[in-house]
Amino acid sequence: MKHFLKLTALILMISGSLQVDAQRKITEGTISYDIVINTGKADPQMADMFDGATNVVYIKGNQSRSEMVSSLGTQATIIDGKTGDVTVLKEYGDQKYMIPMTPAEWKESNKKYEGITFTMVDEFKNIAGYNSQKAIGKMADGTMFTVYFTRELIPENTDFQYANRGLPGLVMEYETVMGNLKVTYTVSNVSFNPVPAAKFDLPKSGFRILSYKESTGKQD
Repeated sequence: MKHFLKLTALILMISGSLQVDAQRKITEGTISYDIVINTGKADPQMADMFDGATNVVYIKGNQSRSEMVSSLGTQATIIDGKTGDVTVLKEYGDQKYMIPMTPAEWKESNKKYEGITFTMVDEFKNIAGYNSQKAIGKMADGTMFTVYFTRELIPENTDFQYANRGLPGLVMEYETVMGNLKVTYTVSNVSFNPVPAAKFDLPKSGFRILSYKESTGKQD
């Protein structure tokens, strides 16, 4: 009996060790997402404009930079996890805007994502080589959306996946809405190569600086 108990304990220890080893904490790296626009028949031109669009997330410690590139231009969101400050850079042709945001303003801009609850679904698929589980998110207003995440990768800082930061792992595929359009982001590659610190530097010139209120049209 004692031998059986020892054997059982050993198996549990090995199992637990394997589970921990299977998880990798992302302290530095690059996550690339492909973007697909689902417009139905409403606005096929919008889908064409986003054809080939990508969203790349650079992570270095508590800093992140999410960079969306499409035929329309580039929009980057740089988050300083240490201070909580956020800067949005928008480049559309000759128009270049820099929007600095305080932690409170960043939270305000994402208020629709507060209070999201997730229901795990016993459904999995392989995305970019990682076993990803399906989950159904429900927003405070009742809106439902689907997301796939992997427990194999754990981001050190989850601010870049604001809507899905309550999930226990990296988001591999998720849906969002732009106006009447449904947008799907799917990871195409995860790299653990070093990210240059310069990726998180803010431009010194060439951008018109707008306050958060100016950018939303909510001026006093």
